[in-house]
Amino acid sequence: MKKKISLIITLTLMVSLFNIIGLNCYAHAQVTNLAQKEEVDESKDIVDIASADSRFKTLVSALKAAGLVETLKGQGPFTVFAPTDDAFAKIPKNTLDDLLKPENKEKLTKILTYHVAPGKLTAEEVVKLNGKDLKMSNGEKAKIEVKNKEVYIDGAKIVVTDIKGKNGVIHVIDTVMMP
Repeated sequence: MKKKISLIITLTLMVSLFNIIGLNCYAHAQVTNLAQKEEVDESKDIVDIASADSRFKTLVSALKAAGLVETLKGQGPFTVFAPTDDAFAKIPKNTLDDLLKPENKEKLTKILTYHVAPGKLTAEEVVKLNGKDLKMSNGEKAKIEVKNKEVYIDGAKIVVTDIKGKNGVIHVIDTVMMP
């Protein structure tokens, strides 16, 4: 009886250890299969990086319209899930034009701050949040999911990871998330 209990305990510990090792390997495998990573001059802040990148013209315009440029140029650190111009193009033009109007600044700010999480989360750290909610800067939560070796936040696919700046990191997403 003592041998059986000892064997069960040993097997349970081994299974637990393999699960822990497996999850870490799984997370690493997800990051390496996650699409491309980009290296950026880490002396630039989040806004400088986005402004210099032709994929983020609409995002930068929206940040200006919402009055968030100075905030994202601040010390941070921030994790920005940055929608590309193609992601913004999925929104009907009249809806986007309406959001950029001064009278809709509050609504635009709520949407944009839903794309920012406090702290600097690398792709590997984001993957480890699989199945969990990430609290965003607007106070709402966005769910992180790994499906078919691809990582999503609130249904938006992360297509490029770890664009690092001096005050945070950018992960590029293919869809504008709506809180």
